[in-house]
Amino acid sequence: MASIHDIEVQDIKGQSRTLGEFRGQVLLIVNTASKCGFTPQFEGLQTLHKDLKDRQFEVLGFPCNQFMNQDPADNDAISEFCSLNYGVDFPMFAKIEVNGPSTHPLYALLKAEAPGLLGSEKIKWNFTKFLVNREGQVVRRYPPTAKPEAIREDIETLL
Repeated sequence: MASIHDIEVQDIKGQSRTLGEFRGQVLLIVNTASKCGFTPQFEGLQTLHKDLKDRQFEVLGFPCNQFMNQDPADNDAISEFCSLNYGVDFPMFAKIEVNGPSTHPLYALLKAEAPGLLGSEKIKWNFTKFLVNREGQVVRRYPPTAKPEAIREDIETLL
């Protein structure tokens, strides 16, 4: 399987990038949604980003509409929503699929390296989080219920 740093993604503006841009940084990768009960977690994610970015930490948001149609808007509307409502300035990417036959390669790798409860690879809901170390290794998977502030200590251990 490829390194996380070799994976190509599209940012929220449609520009092709690789995660190699984040080599050497600790990452928290999150599948997001704008109309979910967990959407207020954007605030905590932004706080982590603001507080820790100078220590080579980055939150990466990947909108997904696979859970009860909770992110139906286009990428421009999602970007505007996150910025206006939560002040999000961490990198957001184009909407992707995290389960099924069209699973994005990033999520195929994340799920394989950090399976969920009872070894299940399936993403159960929006705001599932993956912590990645500076070498690009997936260290831990967190359920949607894990609030960003509860993850801070694990992030700081890697910094």
